[in-house]
Amino acid sequence: MAKLDGAYEEKIGLVETTDPEIDKPIFRRPGFDGIDKLGKMDERISVFLRKARDDTGLTREEVARYLGLSTQVFGRYEKAISKLHVTRLVHLSEVLGFHPMELVYAAAPHLFGQTAGEAADQIKLAKLIWTLPHSTVSTLVKLVDEMHAISSAGAAQTAKQLSAHQPENV
Repeated sequence: MAKLDGAYEEKIGLVETTDPEIDKPIFRRPGFDGIDKLGKMDERISVFLRKARDDTGLTREEVARYLGLSTQVFGRYEKAISKLHVTRLVHLSEVLGFHPMELVYAAAPHLFGQTAGEAADQIKLAKLIWTLPHSTVSTLVKLVDEMHAISSAGAAQTAKQLSAHQPENV
C-alpha cells in the first residue's frame, strides 16, 4: 500500500475532504470556489445533458431509444439520479453530437485552468481546434511542438543562468 506522506497530494494540489456520497475521507482538487460535492458535479452533468438534448431537438424518448434505454432510465441522467459511466458518456456524445471533454468541462472546469477565465480559454481553444480540417490541425501541431520546444529550452536556459549566479555554500 502506498504511503500517504503528503508529497503527492501537494504536488498535484489534492486536499483531503469529505463527501456525503462516500463514507471515508477523499482527496480532491479545489475548484474556483472551493471543493464541490460530487452531487454538485452530477447536477452540472444533468444540466449539460438536458441542454445538449434540447439543442438537437430530440425528445427524451428519442434519445433513450438511440441509447437502448427506457425513457425513465435516460431521464435519471438528466435528473442527476444515476451516475454516468464513461461508456455511456461516449455513447451520449455520439448521439447528441458533443465532444466528451465538453461534458467534463461542464462538471469540473477547474481541471482546465488555474482561473475561470483560463479554463474558459482552454475549452474555447479546444472547441476551435476540434472543428479545423486535419491538414490545419497537423500544421498547428507542428507549430505548437516548435513553440513548446523553444519555451522549454528557454526555461532550461533561464534556470541554468539563475543557478550560475547563486553563491556557493562554503
